[in-house]
Amino acid sequence: MSRAVETGAPAGPNMTTAGAAAGAAVAEPTLFGHPRGLATLFFTEMWERFTFYGIQSILILFLTAATGRGGLGFTDQSASAVWGLYLGGTYLLSLLGGWVADQLVGGQLAVASGGVLITAGNALLAAGGTRLFFLGLIFNVLGVGLLKPNVSATVGDLYPEGGARRDAGFSIFYIGINIGSLIGPFIVPIAAQAYGWHAGFALPAIGMLFGVVQFLATRRHLRSAGANPANTGPRPWLTLWILVAIICAVTALMLSGAVTVNPVALAGRVSWVVGLLMVGYLLYIAFFGRLTGDERSRVFAMTTLFVASTLFWMAYMQIFGPMTLFAARYTDLHVFGWNLPPGDMQTFPPSFIILLAPVFAMLWVWLGKRNRDLSSPAKFALGLLLIAAGMLVMYVAGLRVLHGSKVSLLWLVATYLLNACGELCLSPVGLSSTTKLAPVRFAAQSMGLWFLTLALGSFLSGLLSSGYDAQHLETLPALYLTLFWWTAGGGIVMLLITPPVKRLMAGVH
Repeated sequence: MSRAVETGAPAGPNMTTAGAAAGAAVAEPTLFGHPRGLATLFFTEMWERFTFYGIQSILILFLTAATGRGGLGFTDQSASAVWGLYLGGTYLLSLLGGWVADQLVGGQLAVASGGVLITAGNALLAAGGTRLFFLGLIFNVLGVGLLKPNVSATVGDLYPEGGARRDAGFSIFYIGINIGSLIGPFIVPIAAQAYGWHAGFALPAIGMLFGVVQFLATRRHLRSAGANPANTGPRPWLTLWILVAIICAVTALMLSGAVTVNPVALAGRVSWVVGLLMVGYLLYIAFFGRLTGDERSRVFAMTTLFVASTLFWMAYMQIFGPMTLFAARYTDLHVFGWNLPPGDMQTFPPSFIILLAPVFAMLWVWLGKRNRDLSSPAKFALGLLLIAAGMLVMYVAGLRVLHGSKVSLLWLVATYLLNACGELCLSPVGLSSTTKLAPVRFAAQSMGLWFLTLALGSFLSGLLSSGYDAQHLETLPALYLTLFWWTAGGGIVMLLITPPVKRLMAGVH
């Protein structure tokens, strides 16, 4: 996934008045006009994204690889569900991570703790053994949930004055995200192919260890930014320990075999719970949030964008699951005499984002100067239609596979290009629209709900992918045809309802 979406803070940064005052001391430009603490957070996030996307590049391949080849020998259905639960869990737990920082420990300690958990989780993945592997995935989900939202929030705390300098700081921070997301999927599959799965998982562990060590060594440059929680009191700690006890108990039951888990069934139940949570909370904000008429109207507009976002990510997240299997099994990966590792195909999406992001930014400015800029719902519709075109490309490629021959990697490259264009129409626009449409008193919570669309999209992506079965190859084009109809239908509906949604936005553009 491109990393335009990832500079937001899912659970809301703790930018309280006290935090801003505390952060004022760190606003002195000491390194290229920016606080020195920005470099600390830049490299922490770079190594975390290296780790996260490095794991994603080989995860489903390892799950489905035969035990004789060092894998876990899972069926495609179970592997897809596990991959979807893992990916969605990292976004879902970001809400808890933001709450822990805001209520209990502050952003700095949350980031350090998250990095330690991720390092330990990857070490468990590399150690081998099914139980240790799944314990490692749980550690990773908890670690990413702690680190990801709070490292972004702490960047914001470095710039209490806001303004263009803060935007420039986030732009630099965004470069770190993209460096990590490019290097991870490139190097980790090569290591796994050359030295085995254990080496592939060990490399992210080493990378995150570098990130933790440099964070602790240079943490002093952050000064008070993210050092303290926004609120303190005994009740949040009690809530946390109850949650920790529940997580430990459930984990122990699953790893001991006392409770057996069907990954596909679990993915379905979790999808329902997250979907109902998102819709229920939006309705709560609309009807019980003491909103003005315009604010309530904007919440309804935001709800339509969230539904469209969920559909988009449901298709987009295929990059990390079935499309990686497609690359491994059905794609000719010989390039200039070199056999490209399947996971390396995941470097194309961030590469396209880096190349095309300035182009799209200039396009929106050019259209705006001529009073022809598309509205947010229209851009969402365009994003859905573009990713629908990508799914159609994969459907045709799947039909060619049915004839028994491998296809050119250009089919995947074309899909990644269309997906990247769709993401640039939807993801940054969605972040911006959420901040503008959300009622002021619910701004951070609304951003958390935006990230719930990524979690729900990931769960649904894994659940839908579980319908693909390599033993029944006709299920391959059927998967992409289903995704095409969902996203194309969503795009057409968004186009049709764009005028009423613009009216619901009540003056927000």
